[in-house]
Amino acid sequence: MTVGHTVGTKGQIVVAKAIRDQLGVQPGWQVFQQVVGGHVELYFLPPRHRRSLRGILAPHIKRHITTDEEWEQARAAAAEAWAKDAEAFLTSPDAT
Repeated sequence: MTVGHTVGTKGQIVVAKAIRDQLGVQPGWQVFQQVVGGHVELYFLPPRHRRSLRGILAPHIKRHITTDEEWEQARAAAAEAWAKDAEAFLTSPDAT
């Protein structure tokens, strides 16, 4: 997509709405610019979100742990699984 605009008196330019919409650029995003081969490239980054992530993994939780004993059992099981994975990796023919 090619769109033409005039550079303003303060050197400001406009990123066309069609381009902003295509890229999903919103107010508050940061733009990084660099000169490459005689032209300018712009990179847009969204701001950090301020939404809570609490509960985002809830649909994926298959086991609810409530007591200290259950936590210790879960930690031990995770450590054992990690050790088995590490041993399998280290003894695989691809490991160097």
